[in-house]
Amino acid sequence: MRLLNTIALLPLLALLTAPPLCAQVTLGPSGEEGEPFRRQEWLVPSPDTDLAAHALLFRPPGPGPFRLAVIAHASTQNALRRAQMPQPEYRPLAADLVARGFAVLVPERPGHGATGGRYIEDQGGCDEADYARSGRATADAISRALDYLQKQDFVRKDAAVVIGHSAGGWGALALANADPKVISAITVFAPGRGGHANDEPNRICAPHTLLAAAADFGKAARIPVTWLVAVNDSYFAPAFSQKLVDAFRGSGGKVEFRSLPAVGSEGHWMIETEAGVKAASGELARALNPHRPVATKKP
Repeated sequence: MRLLNTIALLPLLALLTAPPLCAQVTLGPSGEEGEPFRRQEWLVPSPDTDLAAHALLFRPPGPGPFRLAVIAHASTQNALRRAQMPQPEYRPLAADLVARGFAVLVPERPGHGATGGRYIEDQGGCDEADYARSGRATADAISRALDYLQKQDFVRKDAAVVIGHSAGGWGALALANADPKVISAITVFAPGRGGHANDEPNRICAPHTLLAAAADFGKAARIPVTWLVAVNDSYFAPAFSQKLVDAFRGSGGKVEFRSLPAVGSEGHWMIETEAGVKAASGELARALNPHRPVATKKP
């Protein structure tokens, strides 16, 4: 019976993940501004040139130009769950960033929800997981959306920040090799892939492969990273996250690691909640506006 149910869902899954039938991809705003925080639907570039990625944009009052913050969402290897994902919004985090003066873009990557299309960041099965390739594919999607928004008149061309959650954070680590003048800081919340292997808490698929990929990302890293994990995260617990940090830092990456208090029943989702954003507020402030030494005149 379970097999029959799965077969019956295949046509629906194919429909949900297929790219839209259109002769030309249209980019830019796809709706009017609304509340809160001038919320507006946008279409932005994706690695698939025939596919526009759905996104939400939030921004402060006024014409700008504003610094840009791009939020990279979590993912799943389960195709049906990906197809049914609602548009990622991260509204408490977006509200915090808008209050700090940022325009905030939350793009939905290919293979997810309304964007649909091919899941380009597939890591493969547990035994042959390619976490480095999947991370770079995620980084490519983040970078294309960021580049497009920085071409808009209301967005500054420099000092953007990327904030990644889980698989989105893993992609943000792969993006740490970008130009630090364009992206000034990266903050990641429990970055990784392969967590909850077989839907089991505190079980990670091919952990040694994940560590090797973290070291690989660290070799070319140029942008400082703030790495945050709640103590009750059962996907990438603080002890394992520290190993990932050590691998990233050991090969050259610049990273600050902080373990945050427990939030809710599962800390992995803290950044989607008001309580989680409040718990991370101090670390976010330091990451988004790092202290710069004041120049002194020579006597």
